[in-house]
Amino acid sequence: MKKHNFSAGPSILPRVAIENAAKAILDFDGIGLSLLEISHRSADFEAVNNEAEALFRELLQVPDNYKILFLGGGASTQFFQVPYNLLEKKAGYVNTGVWANKAIKEARLFGETDVVASSEDKNFNYIPKNYTIPTDLDYLHITTNNTIYGTEYKTDIDSPVTLVADMSSDILSRPVDVSKYGLIYGGAQKNIGPAGVTFVIVREDILGKVSRKLPSMVDYRNHIANQSMFNTPPVFAIYVVRETLRWLKSIGGVPAIQKLNEEKAALLYEEIDRNPLFEGTAVKEDRSLMNICFVMTEKYADLAPQFLEFAKLKGMVGIKGHRLVGGFRASTYNALPKESVQALVDCMREFEKMHVK
Repeated sequence: MKKHNFSAGPSILPRVAIENAAKAILDFDGIGLSLLEISHRSADFEAVNNEAEALFRELLQVPDNYKILFLGGGASTQFFQVPYNLLEKKAGYVNTGVWANKAIKEARLFGETDVVASSEDKNFNYIPKNYTIPTDLDYLHITTNNTIYGTEYKTDIDSPVTLVADMSSDILSRPVDVSKYGLIYGGAQKNIGPAGVTFVIVREDILGKVSRKLPSMVDYRNHIANQSMFNTPPVFAIYVVRETLRWLKSIGGVPAIQKLNEEKAALLYEEIDRNPLFEGTAVKEDRSLMNICFVMTEKYADLAPQFLEFAKLKGMVGIKGHRLVGGFRASTYNALPKESVQALVDCMREFEKMHVK
């Protein structure tokens, strides 16, 4: 039976990236060594690292005055690395859920941190709007897509101060005007690779402004000077990033994947809105293209466990909602084929016929 992988992360990857990585584990580019045992200082891996960076820059149209880094530690490390490097007097954060909250908690270790807007009043089911951004902030931090609650920024906001964004779960899913941001970061394990590597896109002129002394591993400038090789990088994960970015370029890049992602999301949201068994949890204007969250309607709430089991029997993987909110979550990241979304829709319709008379 075909499996349809809706996992929130680590998540589905392009099949070609998985197959090429599997081959490279046995013999990397015919050199007689495994990808897992080659030196990160070798010319063979430096070529991989350089190509991954170049593809990232090309696909996202990253300006020349920004540096692209591949680091360890996940986005959670960036929660403290960002304020370590940027927070001198005061930072601002928009609170749109669990991951934003975690970033706020870390920033408060380094200085004054203001929550300038929040959607906590409605259990994070919308993106805050029409708030004033103080001009005395060192930076404003946003989380562009919220995996647990299924909300997403649809446009790049205008900020009078340096804008920092956690784009872990929607990077490369849609065009982004990088020039509006001072720093963009994220874990790779949604759209660009496996767990184990973190990307950072940073404009160099915002660095070196804080008065505190920085540990060597925390200072972005050290990683820039050493082209992501200040210490041993996650070699295997970066290789898979390269393969994933090659795949994305081959199918038409970000504009093409945005069109496909919009089609996938529309297909599933239309079924959620039509089917009397289900309802969406995010306000419609802020619905995520990447993480589609929904629940059983109140009338049929007791059928939720049965639907999860039925969906599992039909090959659906990873649609159980996050433990904090329950319900269901279908993560429709770049590599998920439209056929998988249709299979989930068919599953929902079949379950409806079984229970709605």
